[in-house]
Formats: sequence, C-alpha cells, structure tokens
Amino acid sequence: MHSRRALPAGFLLVFWRECRWLLRRPFLLALTTVVPAAMAAVLTAIFSAGLATKLPVGVLDLDGSQLSRTIVRMVDGTPDVAVSVPFADLAEGRQAILSGRIHGLLMLPRDLERDVSAGRRPEVVFFYNTQMLTTGNLVLRGINAAVPSAAAGIRLNLRNAQGQPVAAAQESLQPVPVQTHALFNPTLNYVHFLLAALLPAILQITVVTGTSYSAGLDLGTPHRVRILGRLGGGLWPAMFGKILPYTLIHIALLMSMDIVLFGFFGLPLRGSMTALGLVGVLFILSCQFIGLLLALLLRPAASAVSIGTLVTAPAFGFMGIGFPRLGMGAFAYGWGAILPGTWYLDARIDQTVRGTPLDLSARPILILAVFVTAFAILSALVIEYRRERADRERVSSSGPAQGVTQ
Repeated sequence: MHSRRALPAGFLLVFWRECRWLLRRPFLLALTTVVPAAMAAVLTAIFSAGLATKLPVGVLDLDGSQLSRTIVRMVDGTPDVAVSVPFADLAEGRQAILSGRIHGLLMLPRDLERDVSAGRRPEVVFFYNTQMLTTGNLVLRGINAAVPSAAAGIRLNLRNAQGQPVAAAQESLQPVPVQTHALFNPTLNYVHFLLAALLPAILQITVVTGTSYSAGLDLGTPHRVRILGRLGGGLWPAMFGKILPYTLIHIALLMSMDIVLFGFFGLPLRGSMTALGLVGVLFILSCQFIGLLLALLLRPAASAVSIGTLVTAPAFGFMGIGFPRLGMGAFAYGWGAILPGTWYLDARIDQTVRGTPLDLSARPILILAVFVTAFAILSALVIEYRRERADRERVSSSGPAQGVTQ
C-alpha cells in the first residue's frame, strides 16, 4: 500500500520540479513557448490576406488597337494581376522582371486586331518568372483568363455581324465546353492549406527539440538518472512527470493555433472535432517520444537537439503540401513517412476541408497510434537499460568502499 501512494507523490514531485525548471531556464522556456508562438504569429501575419491578388505585371503593346487596349483593361480587371506600367521595348520589360518590379510581361504583337478579325491566330506572348512558382502561376492564370476571353469576344461579334446566331457562334468557338470545379478549397485560400500545414510543421520541430533538450538535462549521466529515479519513486513515473508539462504546453499551443484558424480565418471543420482532437494528441505524444528517444541515445543534450532539428526541419518539404508525395523519390517519400507531421496533416486535412468519413480517415490516425506505441516501447527499453546500467555502476562504486569499512 505504501508503494502505491509513493507513485503519485513522486510523479507530482517531478512534475512540479519540471514546471519550476521551465520558469528558471530562459532557453528552455523560449524553445517550448516563445519560439513556436512567435513563428506562428509571423506566419499568420504573412498569410493573413489568404490569397495574393493584384500582382504587378507590365505590358508591351505593339499594336495600339482597340482590341489590344481591351485586353489590357481585361487583364487589369482580373483579381490576380494588375497592369502596373507600360513598356516601350522588350529589354526594358525584361530588366523589370529581373529586378522584381513586376512578375510578368505581356507582349501584344503588331496587327493583333487585324489578324483576329481575319480569323487568324496571332501569338500573344507572356513572359513570367517561374522561379517564383506561386506568383508565376497566379499571374499566368490571370493572363490566361483575360486574353482568350477578349479574343473570343471579338470573334463572336464578327460571326454575329455576319448573320450567324449567337448560340451557333458560341458553339463554333467552343464546341466542347468544359466546366471546372475547385473542390475542398474553392476560394484557393492559402490559409486553408498552406498556413494550416506550416503551423504544425513548426510545432513538430519545437516539440522534438524541446523534449530532447529538457530530457537530456536529466539523462546526461548515470548520476542524474539515479537522482531522477529517486525523485519520481522510479524512473518510469519520473519520466512521465517530466514530459507531462510540455505535453500540456504543446497541446495548448496547438489548440490556440486552431482557434485562430477556425475562429478568425474561417477554416472549415467538415469532419469530427473529436477525431481532430485525438489525432492532435497523438501527434504531440509521438513527437515527444521521438525527442525523448533522441535524448536517451545521444549525449550531450546539444547533440540530441541538433539531430532533432536536422530530422524535422526539412519535414515540410516531404509532407506532400507543396509537392505530391506520390511524385517523390524513395528517399523523400520514406523520410516523410517516418515523421508524425505527415500523417497528422493527412488526418487534419481529411477532418477539416475534405470532410472525409472516419472509416476512410482511419489510416493516418492508426499510424500515429503505432508511432506513439513504438517510440514509447523503444524509449522504455532504453530507459530500462540506462536504469540497470546506473544500478550496476552504483553497486560497483560502492563495493570497494564497503570492503574498506569492514
């Protein structure tokens, strides 16, 4: 009965000791609270607009006709781009793109209106910077929406003036109409998929490195391991008491991020709030056990933090947000598969923007549960080894001293 009472007491003793340690160690406090909160605030401010609009482009109008001016007005009227300045020659426009003043240059050729009226297909050329993939695609989308619409309007008017009915003219211009529907994120809001993925990616880094650092402070030497075990009434309750404060902090950070995303930015929640909460807890625990395992295997604590950063920092590139995982090589695909953030984002997207039923979204949740179990078992084996090693060293160091006393 006495041992049963000692377990909670030791657990609470280590828990409150870790809370005091957290307040007394500025680096640990910053790593677990200030850094992720500050980075989340900066990213939220960057993506607060939701969608980049009115990106500046230039125009080189070599035709100067009514059609070319109509195209320029239509391009300027699209939500994606804005005509910032006309250019007199191609070299000047190229220099503006290289300097970053504009994101693209639209060149309207000579005799544009004449060729369109004659039924020919003049070439309208658009230069844009593909190094900036997001802005490049946005300005290209705006140009592709405006230029064909203006040319089709001219051809439609010409056919109608020649006596062809409007319906027949439209059918001849577009014999097979195509309807496009953007699923899950129809407004193309970057908050709903990019910011919602960046925030957990940042949290994954800070959870792993913060746990590695805090655990490494008590697991650096066998002497510290013995002290931790005595404080907790055993090494197991001591370890749970040590990581629990950070578990609560990280869950609170994740909840705060979700409050901002759902409450302020209107991120949809089309699935189960319970499933989203469960997968969030599994995500935090799996990251913590990875950090604990690194602290157990690597010494000193700085080495565990460095390796944890090395493993998790590139994680966003392997999560399948900016580039599909099915198109990655084996190395990148495998790296993404062993990180909890990949499966957390998969389940998170299922339960927010997709509204996937739970039976179809069970795979990433089960994988995270396996991660928690596997990393916990590995940590337990290493902890048991470290405990036995500490006991052997204590016995070997106390043996000669007892012999001298006798």
